[in-house]
Amino acid sequence: MQRLLTILFGLLTLAPLGAAGDEIVIAMLESELGLNPIDSFTAGEGQLYTGLYEGLVSYHPLTLRPVPAVASTWDVEDDGRLYRFHLRSDARYHTGEQVTAEHFRRTWLEMIDPERETAYSFLFDIITGAEAYRNGETTNPDEVGIRAVADDVLEVELDSPAPHFLAMLPHHSFVVVHPELLERDNWSDPGKLIYNGPFIIAERSDDEILLERNPEYWDRAEVGAERIRILLHNDPVEITAQFNGGRIDWVQSGMALGQVLDPGSIQVNPMFSTSYFFFATDSEPWDNPELRRALALALPWDEIRDAEIHFNPARTLVPEIPGYPRAEGITAQELDEALELLGRLGFPEGEGLPTITVRTPGGAENERIVELLKSAWRDELGIEVEHEVIEHPRYFDSLKDRTYTLGTVTWIGDYADPLTFLQLWSSRSNLNDAGYANPAYDALLRDSMHQSGGERFRTLAEAEELLLLEAVVLPISHSPAVNLLDRDILGGWYPNPLDIHPLKELRLKPATAPPGFVRVR
Repeated sequence: MQRLLTILFGLLTLAPLGAAGDEIVIAMLESELGLNPIDSFTAGEGQLYTGLYEGLVSYHPLTLRPVPAVASTWDVEDDGRLYRFHLRSDARYHTGEQVTAEHFRRTWLEMIDPERETAYSFLFDIITGAEAYRNGETTNPDEVGIRAVADDVLEVELDSPAPHFLAMLPHHSFVVVHPELLERDNWSDPGKLIYNGPFIIAERSDDEILLERNPEYWDRAEVGAERIRILLHNDPVEITAQFNGGRIDWVQSGMALGQVLDPGSIQVNPMFSTSYFFFATDSEPWDNPELRRALALALPWDEIRDAEIHFNPARTLVPEIPGYPRAEGITAQELDEALELLGRLGFPEGEGLPTITVRTPGGAENERIVELLKSAWRDELGIEVEHEVIEHPRYFDSLKDRTYTLGTVTWIGDYADPLTFLQLWSSRSNLNDAGYANPAYDALLRDSMHQSGGERFRTLAEAEELLLLEAVVLPISHSPAVNLLDRDILGGWYPNPLDIHPLKELRLKPATAPPGFVRVR
């Protein structure tokens, strides 16, 4: 009500209140938003791509289950190993050109091209021959189980039945890219790109992206908005003031919660996400799992995972999933066991261990946790700790060089299955920033590919316990999704555990106002 009164007062004083007509205004933190879905990585890019590109299936906005998109129907054969997707005859790029099965085949092969080293190429490993192809073990694309059997039929052959396969496909790494763009290095000019999603980019500047409805989109009648304006900012206080004044409909990131006039506009919900620290495990002495475990046991976990600070403190990497066993990890400080392990390893009370470098992107909570690490390892074990801060957006690239001991990441699951967290740590994953390589772990993941139901979940939980007990991963919290919007104004937006909101579904609701007022957009 406070926000509505602010908007009404603005109307009475003739203050401008955003764009007139059917335009939704979204604000997100300024970052390097690339437009190439093959080379993308960030959650912000994933949100933007729901409006620009489309794959065989899309997310249902409420349940996140896969719903038909470029593929109108599909058949599943060979006991779940063969998927045959039937493409729509009216699925077109904004240029009017037909989207074909061969376009999907070429895009997906580009995703797993070993020379590209794309972030999400490991998601394709369930497809026959894909892992060997992306690792350069085979060079013949015809050996990969992606086949365009007709212009409108794409066949995908899997190594084994995979109940999570369809749930993966709405992810932006499985979209289609026009063949003309596959050879292009420069994607910076949106006017020279080709889109098949519900929107196209009409204008782009350093601080704003304007999307307009794609007139060639197959389901254009159901696209909720004519235009979506995305503001890129780095000033949470100013952007929150604009939201309070009715100029912004949804603040996707970067809000000053203490400045929000209507607390009911703050949307907080559990997310399929975990914030954690991790060891770089491929150099001495940190490649020793007993040493990592000793250091982890020396830490004050009740303070690190303080329930007064964290929305949902985490003792596991995988957030709670119905039917998935709870993996056992390190849950409390055990100094005696830590000292016993260190002595047995030849580092009595930490003597002889090198300086530990903790790399983070900064921020108050990271500072708090690093100070707790410092005091525990310095005071109890005599180990020096350095805190190296590399701010966004360079931080994620910096994790590749592994010139640090510990890093930190918040990982949002790409689909609602434990594998979206566990596959990261496979020795062949290109997102394995820890450099973790454990044949027993890899074998468990492979075994799970041939299992289903409770048996599969038990195998995956066993793999997770290896990560936790060997202190590869130090979970901190299961992060909540925090958004700022007025759901009385913005329709088609639903809280969900992946915090992904298809732009196609967003729409402005008919405005209402108290008697005697007329509310205008």
